[in-house]
Amino acid sequence: MDKLLEKVYNMPAEDIELAKKYAMVGGGTPGPILVKGKGVRIEDIEGNSYIDCTSQSWAMYLGFANDEMNETLYEHMQNYTHVHQGFHTPSRLFLVKKLIELAPEGYDKVSFTVGGGPAVEAAMKIGLRNIPGSKSMICLWDSYHGSIISAAGMSWIGTRTRGKFMGQQNFITKLNPEVRVPNPYCYRCFFKDSPGKCSLQCAEFLRETIIRGVNGPPAGFVLEPIQASGGQIPAPKRYLERVREICDEFSVPLIFDEIQTYCRIGEWFAATYYDVNPDIIVLGKGLGGGLPIAGIIVNDKLEGFSPAAEELHTFANNSLSQIGAIKMIDMIERDNILENVRNMGQFIVEGIKRMQRKYPQIGDIRGVGLHIGVEFVKDPDTREKDVELAVDIRKEGLKQGAIFGLGGANRQVLKVKPPLIVTQSEAEEILAILENSIEKTISSK
Repeated sequence: MDKLLEKVYNMPAEDIELAKKYAMVGGGTPGPILVKGKGVRIEDIEGNSYIDCTSQSWAMYLGFANDEMNETLYEHMQNYTHVHQGFHTPSRLFLVKKLIELAPEGYDKVSFTVGGGPAVEAAMKIGLRNIPGSKSMICLWDSYHGSIISAAGMSWIGTRTRGKFMGQQNFITKLNPEVRVPNPYCYRCFFKDSPGKCSLQCAEFLRETIIRGVNGPPAGFVLEPIQASGGQIPAPKRYLERVREICDEFSVPLIFDEIQTYCRIGEWFAATYYDVNPDIIVLGKGLGGGLPIAGIIVNDKLEGFSPAAEELHTFANNSLSQIGAIKMIDMIERDNILENVRNMGQFIVEGIKRMQRKYPQIGDIRGVGLHIGVEFVKDPDTREKDVELAVDIRKEGLKQGAIFGLGGANRQVLKVKPPLIVTQSEAEEILAILENSIEKTISSK
């Protein structure tokens, strides 16, 4: 091992504890110190191994330390890693062309940035640029689009959704007062309707809000086709179809935040899965196969950015991340990984449904591909949220060798979102750990 790396990986315990005091962690729950991974597994500093059902913030689509990916990245690094945004590079042009080919018809502009929040902001800028006199964005209840100032104004972390204000309250004077409308949370329908038989009041609420609740024309309606942080909530197809009609009626740009749905649901895009095309698609997280890159894809009806410093980032032309994104696409296509996503997602969901018959505390199971959430309740009839149970099951899962995520603004939803390369034997292990964790947690109460 390189001598410098050896020093990094073998810090004395006292230095580690001291550094922990200096390191600001602005979100999440600090857990074990992770040192190396392979495939779907990650190992901590004490040698404990975990199947990672969070894919490290849903970003490690091909798992950890993929040899083929690393070889391609290393070869590219012999040329350069960073190039100014103003210079075209083969990697940028190739990735732009590939994304346009993969996207539904009608898209002709791509712009890159370094993270999901800035990519959401880029989509907001496109909306503002194309709708004269616009000021407000519309978003959904329980939405999460990032923690940068502009995106946080459309995220639940600036509201009382959890029953209290979160950290964004410290910046509330700078958050834009964006307009929120009901989300299509069928398990907890605000309008007390039945899924599939309702009159789509949540969508009609959007229409009335555009008419009565926004000053001037909205610059866009931003939504996650499957709300992730909000609780793994998939939008019904007919809801999105109606939303598309409403946005067309009032010339409101429809923006899909696909930062977590790209590839993870068994299709390249949620737009393809639902057969509903937004005006702008936002990408991030897993786009770079574990390297930082995000961006937007814009349809041909909207004007894009001009070179007049409208969207300028030092690392917007990150060639290493672009190569990572290209390599990941190539491997997904070659190895039929999207089919694996569909098959393993169905396998895991069916396994959890079998558990549900034994454990009524499993109130709802929501899964599209490997975008899976398990909502825990105190009573299946009242559907009262059981946050404590979900949190404790996650803790027990960590002890047993699996990292699960928590979703829902109140954290009552356990997220099961492993890398897209997960095998059936690994999926069986995930299910076994989950069931053991549920059993042990419930029996101890």
